[in-house]
Amino acid sequence: MLIRTVVTLAAALTASQPALAQSRASPPLIELPDVVFSADYPILVTELAGGLQNPWSMQFLPDGAILITERPGQLRVFRDGALIEAPVGGVPEVRRSILGGLLDVVLHPDFADNGRLYLSYSKAVDEGFSTTAVAWARFDGTSLLDVEDIFVANTRSQSAVNFGGRMVFGPDGNLYLTVGERQEQDRAQDPMDHGGKVLRLNDDGSVPDDNPFADDPAYLPEIYTLGHRSPQGLAVHPQTGEIWETEHGPLGGDEINVLVAGANYGWPIVSYGTDYDGTQITESGQTALEGFVPPLVYWVPSIGISALSFYEGDAFVAWQGNALVGALMRGRTRATGHFQRLTFENGRAITREPVLLELRQRIRDARPGPDGLIYVLTDENPGALLRLQPAP
Repeated sequence: MLIRTVVTLAAALTASQPALAQSRASPPLIELPDVVFSADYPILVTELAGGLQNPWSMQFLPDGAILITERPGQLRVFRDGALIEAPVGGVPEVRRSILGGLLDVVLHPDFADNGRLYLSYSKAVDEGFSTTAVAWARFDGTSLLDVEDIFVANTRSQSAVNFGGRMVFGPDGNLYLTVGERQEQDRAQDPMDHGGKVLRLNDDGSVPDDNPFADDPAYLPEIYTLGHRSPQGLAVHPQTGEIWETEHGPLGGDEINVLVAGANYGWPIVSYGTDYDGTQITESGQTALEGFVPPLVYWVPSIGISALSFYEGDAFVAWQGNALVGALMRGRTRATGHFQRLTFENGRAITREPVLLELRQRIRDARPGPDGLIYVLTDENPGALLRLQPAP
């Protein structure tokens, strides 16, 4: 197993033209001094596992192992300090594309008793067409058993991007799922299309009776919120229990949103971004309009926002309550991928500190582990699982 130790210093954020996430050979991790400082800590970063293929999500198991999804379609296990060579068996077949493949993995709230987990993925529905799907299965430690699709979105499309697929269980025990609009903008405001929505499902994929549109025949009953573009992250706020969501804007306009049942977040009617050719998407460049919920935080230019988590551990005490968001952006001359640490005061983001800029790696996922350390996935091919801890 390759163990490489590097360190990082938070630096000024730079960003440039967005690019679609494609599989590519990653540059090597750059050589850095033994210890340098972020705003609060000297940070030691250890590469736990390399050679991953565009890893997308991770999940910590009760026995201390880590499940890792690879976008080409493999589910991997990191256990006892090593990446198990053989992928987990029984994973559903994915339709791999620019941004499609095997996406998120989450555990059932009663996983310790029932061994059940959930996978989101891009599913072939016809020749050349795909959509976002969720399967559940029982995990026996090496294979998935009784695999079954419990939800398949109606976003049938030939598009290779904007699948969404991020999942989280809320405090209510329901499964929240993001579905992207497949870069077909009108889907996000269409109440009979799953695209551009956050959905709320029972743990078996059925519709909760108290969903905001459960009794409205003009809306699909799974819809919890609408008006999203390419939602990339979901997390439960540890103090409020609110569901927070991240999503890509186009050229500018990445967002963090606090989800409210039945609310509309405006895409593509309002946005802080412009189209990739620089033209206006919204009428007269509208960034706000009555009836649409504005973002809690937005970025212009975009950072290529990815997964979202909250830090509540003891290792980085000064970071407790902070939000961590991954960033995928590449500049024209150098990679600018990193993750950002956000602090809040009175409901407003007051600092945004970039971390891991020196690695020049696209960061797909950054989240605290049960040990209070921070674990990071680089969305590269080969990609890596990294661990961050305060340096001695």
